[in-house]
Amino acid sequence: MSVDLSIIVPLKNEEANLSNLWARLEPVVRSLGLGFEVLLINDGSTDRTLARALEMAQAIPELKIIDLSRNFGKEAALACGFSHARGAAVVSMDGDLQHPPEMLPEMVARWREGYEMVYAVRRSREYQGLLDRAFTRAFYWLFEHLSAVKLPPEAGDFRLLDRKVVDALNALPERNRFMKGMYAWVGFRTLGIPFTVEHRSGGTSSFSPLKKLGFAFDALTAFSNLPLRVWSVVGAGISLAAFLYIVVRIIRVMVYGLDVPGYESLLAVMLFLGGMQLLSLGILGDYLARVFEEAKGRPLYVVRERFGFTEDKQKRATRRVRKVA
Repeated sequence: MSVDLSIIVPLKNEEANLSNLWARLEPVVRSLGLGFEVLLINDGSTDRTLARALEMAQAIPELKIIDLSRNFGKEAALACGFSHARGAAVVSMDGDLQHPPEMLPEMVARWREGYEMVYAVRRSREYQGLLDRAFTRAFYWLFEHLSAVKLPPEAGDFRLLDRKVVDALNALPERNRFMKGMYAWVGFRTLGIPFTVEHRSGGTSSFSPLKKLGFAFDALTAFSNLPLRVWSVVGAGISLAAFLYIVVRIIRVMVYGLDVPGYESLLAVMLFLGGMQLLSLGILGDYLARVFEEAKGRPLYVVRERFGFTEDKQKRATRRVRKVA
């Protein structure tokens, strides 16, 4: 059967949500009248997510499961799903039901109108705390002003992609991936449609504040080299200020005979410059670490096993025939 629509769902400890997810997703997808597949990417879950998914797959032939060898992160899990999806259109969505499946008919309708990327736009972030909202606004403000790639406001990973977009994403070679930036970078004809983010159906998010901070820094350095270039401006400004200060001190000594201030001012200047140097070296080191990671050429993810894929069944059957022979 041909696959018109592939749905990618990364999973990390979502055992409590799988049944509710399928209960809401199945009637919506079947009502579209399209051949479909649902790819569940188990990204190193430590609960019974994989076991529950396998139980469901026994009665649902459209379910396909990819079990990664460990937790590689959501960006890698999405990349894995895109590389395995066969549909003419591919939808990525979370497994905690914060992305309502009932949005899919409108997404598909817009895709049929000719839009090659249809992304869902949050109406609000009331589901987040004040601190999370402030951090998110600060990140998007920085990204907008530091990067040449412009992100659609309030757009996330809940989106439908045409096959052309998926092929373009699969062709991008980098390992340190910020998918929202990559969606914007590849371009194509896009459209945003509003939706209301729901509360999690069950479980708790594994995206800690520390992970969010690291993810934000990775995103900024992946799509902007301004943090590197800005230190040339900072260095030039500090050098100019230091030169003007020296000129002023020389003039004051020559005209008024005033002594140069003592070691306190010298110590303050040295500490300031030392801090600036360490900060700039840290940013430079982060970019160098990215180059090191890319140069090693390690795969973005490692698949432990796949379930529900026809080619895997054919390979296992071939191995059994060879053993018998």
